[in-house]
Amino acid sequence: MPTKDQVLLKELDPAAVASVLEAVADVQLQLDAEGFCLDVAVTNAELTDLMRIPWRGRSWHELCIEEHAERAKNALTAATRTPNTPNRVDLNIRATETNDELPMSFRLIQPRDGKGVIAVGRDLRVVSDLRQQVLNAQHAMEQDYWALRQMENRYRRLLELTSDGILVVDEGTGRVLEANSQANAMLNTEGQSIIGRPLPLNSVEIQSLLDAARETGATSLRRIVLPNVPHGSDVLVSFQRQGPESRYLIRLSSTGEDSNLQDMHLADTFQLAPDAIVQVDSEGRIEYVNSIFLEWISVPAPDQVMGRTLDTWVGRTTVDLSVMLSNLKQGRPIKLYASVLKNSVGTTSEIEISAATVQRGENPKIVFFIRDISRRLTTDHPLTERLPRSIEQITERVGRHPLKELVRESTEVIEALCIEAALKLTRDNRASAAEILGLSRQSLYTKLRRYGIGDSASDPAE
Repeated sequence: MPTKDQVLLKELDPAAVASVLEAVADVQLQLDAEGFCLDVAVTNAELTDLMRIPWRGRSWHELCIEEHAERAKNALTAATRTPNTPNRVDLNIRATETNDELPMSFRLIQPRDGKGVIAVGRDLRVVSDLRQQVLNAQHAMEQDYWALRQMENRYRRLLELTSDGILVVDEGTGRVLEANSQANAMLNTEGQSIIGRPLPLNSVEIQSLLDAARETGATSLRRIVLPNVPHGSDVLVSFQRQGPESRYLIRLSSTGEDSNLQDMHLADTFQLAPDAIVQVDSEGRIEYVNSIFLEWISVPAPDQVMGRTLDTWVGRTTVDLSVMLSNLKQGRPIKLYASVLKNSVGTTSEIEISAATVQRGENPKIVFFIRDISRRLTTDHPLTERLPRSIEQITERVGRHPLKELVRESTEVIEALCIEAALKLTRDNRASAAEILGLSRQSLYTKLRRYGIGDSASDPAE
């Protein structure tokens, strides 16, 4: 029984059917019973490479690649066995000039009169390109998906490794989107997960902290009391906006009696101290700073230095911090260690550092007391260009000046001391002093003027 489409096509004029074929097909071939191409019509003028293929006179299966020859023969046989019935076959046609493969889809049909076979073909390169693009896009999406999964796993592992409570809170609904186990333990009072629930911190103090973070975009630090943390907690809030979504990132630090300086009830005192005070861990990473240190390094907020190593701002090189940490780990405190302090704009100033290790629990804390001595005036170190008066003074300058300069100063100090000793032995007889030192009188007078010994105006001219 003919289908509805066949009935509709039956009513069309043959010329109209041919016009429709020209619109939907790229090439039309007329084959004889043996499969040789008698005539060809390329209906798509844009496909110039199809026009250059020598279709006429060639066998149907010779036009395609060798792997598809058998498939082409079977399609031709099926078309001759079932006249007036289209048979589809997909073949790769060989382009003779470039030897490229052109994917095409053919419909073969033999008319009722049994005279030859008509093959109507359509170029599948556009479809093939689209399929390849879809495949590449799918492959890229799979790679991105697995990369995101791996990143998410690392992210969650890091959240669980930290001893602080970490929360991600939606700004619009106020509900907790993510929380690590430490945050859940610090805030959970009912034995259930806090994820998906409103933020348990609903005091006026916390709300003002969130509002300040949203307005400034910066983080804020404040100490609060939590239900499951008897010694209180430090809250660090950061506000992030990503497209239409806004999130609060909240860090809750458990501040027990054994954790850091702030929990020893000394934070207020340290904030009022005239010297900089910094607490670091055993690796030199900053855990606490007072306001004086932030002022000296020109940093506005403490969260910008937390977690960074102290040698970012202290020491001429990383050697200074390594030497101090090595001595502190061996139980030797640091007293008046000479070094330099660098601020965020590159200016340096001379400092003295004292440090000690505070053993609290399993994690020792190291406290640095830093004093600015760039404007110190003493009798031992006057603000003049005169040389140090003893080797002890030179050794005290180790750490403030390079070794080459200290060696040069040491040589000059010894030379000046020897000249003074010779003058003392000869009762200021310079001729005799020059003879004792093995110098000419002119060389001695030059050195006297150089070191400022005696009255250079009384030196005789030679």
